[in-house]
Amino acid sequence: MVAAFDAEHITSDGGIVLLHRVDQRFGVMRRFAACFRDFRDPELIEHTVEQLVRQRVFGLACGYEDLADHAVLRDDPLLAAVVGKADPLGRDRLSKKDQGHPLASPSTLNRLELTPADAGPTSRYRKVVYDEAAVADFFVDAYLDAHRRPPKEIVLDLDATDDLMHGTQEGRFFHGYYGNYCYLPLYIFAGDFLLAAKLRTSDIDASAGSLEEVQRIAARIRARWPKVRLVLRADSGFARDGLMAWCEENDVNYIFGLARNERLEAMIADDLALVKAVSIDERGGAPVRAYRELRYRTLDSWTRERRVVAKAEWLGDKHNPRFVVTSFSSASYEARELYENLYCARGDMENRIKEQQLDLFADRTSAHTMRANQLRLWFASVAYVLMNLLRHFGLRGTALERAQAGTIRLKLLKLGAMVRVSVRRVVLSLSAAAPIRELFGRIAELLDANVPLLT
Repeated sequence: MVAAFDAEHITSDGGIVLLHRVDQRFGVMRRFAACFRDFRDPELIEHTVEQLVRQRVFGLACGYEDLADHAVLRDDPLLAAVVGKADPLGRDRLSKKDQGHPLASPSTLNRLELTPADAGPTSRYRKVVYDEAAVADFFVDAYLDAHRRPPKEIVLDLDATDDLMHGTQEGRFFHGYYGNYCYLPLYIFAGDFLLAAKLRTSDIDASAGSLEEVQRIAARIRARWPKVRLVLRADSGFARDGLMAWCEENDVNYIFGLARNERLEAMIADDLALVKAVSIDERGGAPVRAYRELRYRTLDSWTRERRVVAKAEWLGDKHNPRFVVTSFSSASYEARELYENLYCARGDMENRIKEQQLDLFADRTSAHTMRANQLRLWFASVAYVLMNLLRHFGLRGTALERAQAGTIRLKLLKLGAMVRVSVRRVVLSLSAAAPIRELFGRIAELLDANVPLLT
């Protein structure tokens, strides 16, 4: 057997046409590109901003995490076609050295990421500036536009996570809890729809900036859907008086974890003793839990008393008390239902963050400036938006309708295909023996149909 990389016009990412169809359906990349200002001379532009961001985002979706990968990817005719190149083979490039390379080089993409906020027409190399506020609103609008009718209730999940550093990037700080130098990005999801991904330094409280993000998102949602009910859900890092007080004043419900302390544990001391006795005497040492309603106020950080639900639990070898603070009344949710059905459901957000960091490389924040790293985080976030829209509108009713981004890439995007380019068409030839042949056809039909929006 002899192998050589000598076959022209073959792609390993044939399934990217599905993401391209999703993008055409929802205009994701067009709207994202509108968040940039391009100060380049129009007569000298070979790669528009929309083409640049398409190339970067589609590359991430297909598993190419580094800019260096585009040194070879820039020759892929299928990627060039979905990016929007009229000449997918690059035969008509202006410079002779660029002919045969239809897409942007790594250095061109690098200039896009490294453009400072104050760049303008007189800047020498870096002239494409992103509008931070516009990008932040883009993610909320993508969620709103995916729905035909407003849901009755939207649960906003908030969480902070570590983004480890392996260099001397701007904003470098050591975080004691994570035991390393890292950023501390803030994520906000509504179900599996991403609404915010904000890069932050790690020398702050986990909730820092969350009130401002929630205010912005809530205002944008209510401007479109004024009657929708909003709920905030997060762990104990967000149980801060300012955030809770704003919710109480603005008709927003919340349920946050509450860090345990001696006062709280003393209030459920009898319950802790009881569950231990029941476990030992009646359950053969099996775990036992009970719930209790409390009224609680901190000694100095809270401005008012609030409802707290306590879980007293014996695990067979130790106590495991847990607490949540909420604005929901006992008439709306009794204690067990509130904790087990509403609060514990926030754990699914961890899977969404894993998709961001493990599958779409949101943690590849190795540029020197925080501004550039924020853009890298957003590129990964836009790739997630495309994947999630594909999941909702192309994979419904299939075995992959709940698949994570990495699985979608492996099963649907990484398909070898021959690419033939003519004057009017780009034709893909996929393997007749592909295991997902029927599934691929079904997905393509769903995306080509007038797909109804979510209700």
